[in-house]
Amino acid sequence: MASRRSTWAFIGLLSLLLAGIIVPFMIWGEKFDAVLTLEGARQWMESFGPWAWLAGIGLLIADIALPIPSTVVMSALGWMYGWLLGGLIAAAGSFASGIVAYGLCRWLGRSAALKIAGEDALERGAAFFARRGGIVVTVSRWMPVLPEAISCLAGLVKMRWSVFVLSLACGSLPLGFAFAAIGHLGHASPGAAIALSALLPVLLWSLSRRWLK
Repeated sequence: MASRRSTWAFIGLLSLLLAGIIVPFMIWGEKFDAVLTLEGARQWMESFGPWAWLAGIGLLIADIALPIPSTVVMSALGWMYGWLLGGLIAAAGSFASGIVAYGLCRWLGRSAALKIAGEDALERGAAFFARRGGIVVTVSRWMPVLPEAISCLAGLVKMRWSVFVLSLACGSLPLGFAFAAIGHLGHASPGAAIALSALLPVLLWSLSRRWLK
């Protein structure tokens, strides 16, 4: 019975994190989508002059709390800087977003999570992330809503830092380059880019697991 309660408490904590991300999308999502179109995102970043790349990274980090259309921002970076440099900047922004979410929840949010879910639920979450956290973090980067929630949850359950960083990189690099390439090529073949961004993280993580062992 206690095990079942801790499981439901853990699910409740995940649902609360998802709600905290989804609600802003429901309230302000359309406004952000209207402003941060591909052209709008490019113009906004270019207003920062030589620091446009940093503004792009800032937008991707802000996606933790605001309904930023991150894939549009990544495509705009590819349009502005080309697929290579734009891909590196987009991947850096996605990576930084995950690091910030993980760090804030690990060092500032754990006490609140303990009050909400309890020690048993967090221990159950830690056990899950110890077994499957790497692939979950990796794949979540190209899914809507989940990247922020998974990074926060990984921080709350104190997922091993080295595994989190490596899996985050495995997911962020293909995603950043894929959408930067879409922006650079004028959205010529978005389906292929998205498919690659979904498959390459899994391949990278499989190779990285052997290195970690």
